[in-house]
Amino acid sequence: MSDLINFYIIPGLVLGSIYALGAIGLTLTFGILRFANFAHGETMTLGAYFSWTLIQITGWHPLLVLPIAMVLVVIVLLVIDRGFYKPFRSSPTIMLVISSFGMMLMVRSVIQFFWGVQLKGLTHGIQRPVLLFDWLRVSPKHMMIVASAMALMFIVHYLLTYTKIGKAMRAMSDSPELARLTGINTENVIKATWAIGGALAAAAGVLLAMDTQVETMMGFKLLLPVFAATILGGIGRPYGAVAGGLVIGLAEELSSYPWIGDEPLLNPGYKAGVAFTIMVAMLIWRPSGLFKGKVY
Repeated sequence: MSDLINFYIIPGLVLGSIYALGAIGLTLTFGILRFANFAHGETMTLGAYFSWTLIQITGWHPLLVLPIAMVLVVIVLLVIDRGFYKPFRSSPTIMLVISSFGMMLMVRSVIQFFWGVQLKGLTHGIQRPVLLFDWLRVSPKHMMIVASAMALMFIVHYLLTYTKIGKAMRAMSDSPELARLTGINTENVIKATWAIGGALAAAAGVLLAMDTQVETMMGFKLLLPVFAATILGGIGRPYGAVAGGLVIGLAEELSSYPWIGDEPLLNPGYKAGVAFTIMVAMLIWRPSGLFKGKVY
């Protein structure tokens, strides 16, 4: 039982927290802007590389430079939206989807040009796990990742529930036309959507880099599980994205536990297949997701 908790459930919760942050940003874009943003994964990557650069300059801990990296990513996203997405706002959705796919390739190429393709690390050395109750082993970085993710989720909950812009975002998600008729500045709502989604994506990239390494393909590898979490929770449902992220993270890790015999139930190399299977199953049997999101 201790091995199950220490080596599968805890890593699953850590991974699920990272997925949840990415999925919240994606589900907001999906719900308000009405298109699947394939460049979302590269936004996570960009946040990790901004953080790595800031660490080289300041020598600070990744969590201390995280707010600066989030702001830089938001600025980049607002520039991208104005130059590449805004001209297609009234066009068919497929044009925005194709634009986001092209943006994904462009951002990745820019990252590779400026930072190279070598692996980089945000932290150095090996951290000893903290031993609790003589059997529970928890890595300090895992505690920081989960605590940071939970704090960011609480901030998003507060913004969406109690602030004027959050209520406007929820109104526009339900009906863009009705939101315009009631006097809501939809352009400001779109900017807020990019800001919140970009900040959370940057945080997801930095937290993943803390647990692993910084690489140019890290965001692309995250894209499928994040899409799966978004669909599982329900498109346009931030709380569903949190639940979906945790379920996908736990499912990926637990799929390699030796439930039968001494060998892993599934080879760890097939973890992405688990996320894809869950996503396809939800699209077939419950396309609205667990929290009854939108179906386009």
